[in-house]
This record gives sequence, C-alpha cells and structure tokens, in this order.
Amino acid sequence: MLIATDLDRTLVYSLAAAGEPRPGEPGWVVVEHLDGRAISHMSVLGAGRYEALARRWPVIPVTTRTPAQLARIRLPGPPARHAVAANGAVLLEDGEADPAWAESVAAALTNVAPLAEAQEALARACTGDPTARRHTVPGLFCYAVVDRPAFTDERLDALRAWGASAGWGVSLQGRKLYLVPVVLAKSAAVAEVARRTGATTVLAAGDSLLDTDLLEFAHLAVRPGHGELADRGWTRPHVTALTATGIRAGEEVLAWFSARAAEVTATGAG
Repeated sequence: MLIATDLDRTLVYSLAAAGEPRPGEPGWVVVEHLDGRAISHMSVLGAGRYEALARRWPVIPVTTRTPAQLARIRLPGPPARHAVAANGAVLLEDGEADPAWAESVAAALTNVAPLAEAQEALARACTGDPTARRHTVPGLFCYAVVDRPAFTDERLDALRAWGASAGWGVSLQGRKLYLVPVVLAKSAAVAEVARRTGATTVLAAGDSLLDTDLLEFAHLAVRPGHGELADRGWTRPHVTALTATGIRAGEEVLAWFSARAAEVTATGAG
C-alpha cells in the first residue's frame, strides 16, 4: 500500500491558511523555515497523526514544489523513502532524483507548447498587477505570486483558454498561480513508485486542480473542504469530500488515511 499526499493546503499550512488555534490549544508546529522565518505549519494533533501514520505505512509526499522547496519541509517521523516533486517531473528515491524518470518526462514535454510561450501567457495574465512576482522552474513550468483582488476572473479565463489549446493546465492556489504542462502528472510518478514497490492499493489526498489526476488514479482518496476542488464541488464516487477547512482539514485527512489504511491492511488488499 502507498499513501500519496499533497502537502501545501492539504497537510501543511501558512499562518494565513491555517486559521487560529482554539483557546487553550497549543500553538502550531513549524515544519518549514525560509530565511529564518516560520512559513509552514501543522497542528500538534496533525503532527502526531502524521508521525504515527509514517511509522506504520509508506507515505509519499507529492507536490508541485521543486526538490529544493520540498527539502525545506521537515515532517515529523521517519523520512519518506520516495517523494514526487515538480508536479510529477521529479521522482526522488532516498533524496536523489531518478535520471531515467527525468528522461521520460523530457520526452513527454515535447508534445506541448514550449515553456517560453507559457511564460509569455503568464506575463499577459499578470498585466495590471504590479506586485505580481513571476518565477520559472527551468525546463518544466512557471508560476506567479499574484494579488488576488487584482487578478480578475477574466484574466484567469483567458489564461485557461490559452492553456487548453497549448497543452498547459492552470491552477490558482491561494496567491500562487501555476501554469503547468498537462503531461506533468502527479499520478504517473506515483504509479511508477507503486510499480517499483509492488503496491496494489494507493490512497491519496489533495486540494487543487493539479491534484485531480492523483485523486482519480487512487483506489480511495480524500480532499479538504477548501481549495479549488472544493470551490468547484469536485468529487468522485471513491473520493471523500471533507467539510473541514484550514489546518483542521489536515488533521481530518490524516485521520482518514489511518482509518482507510487500517481497513486495507485488515482485508489484505494492500
């Protein structure tokens, strides 16, 4: 069995996305620092649930973060043997990128519009937002940190229309606007890990449009009550849609994983 989970706004949260601790509740557990600042958190309950889960079953972080950004995360419990970064473009095993997987990804990227065209489309979408900060993951995809009130639905629709014709997907997560080739799929990398490990059951969690293929691929999946998928009312018969939001949703995702993993183990299916 494999447990494949998105990180940001699924398990770990910025202070803005987390919500406030309840009266008398301990403060959040910091799981990521950047330039000396605490930027990602879990609740004490969530951290304990994650550690218990990771000590019993294989958990695979599956993220759109680059490998360097993923390396900043310090989740409780044992380190993951496998991880998926850059939205499926990088398959990590014991912290090292798999070169054969990188070659297969490079070949797939020849089937979509070039990255330079995507950068131009993203720049057009950010016109009118002087605070927008655009970034590129070399050879793979691009994204921007935008001012949400200034970023209109019309601009988002125009970017999606370009993406639909060019083979690129669009995802707006908080203030981050991603433009990612559709051939970069989290599910493909997770399927490769399942093949290598002999896993027959995959459990998954995610909150954004970039997680859709992963949730559809999994045998059972769960999503929080916030995020792009919740906003669209997206679900499938095998996907549990939680109502909890913020850091509480992270706690419930982990409780769901533990319960489903125990059921799978008891039946011998995983």
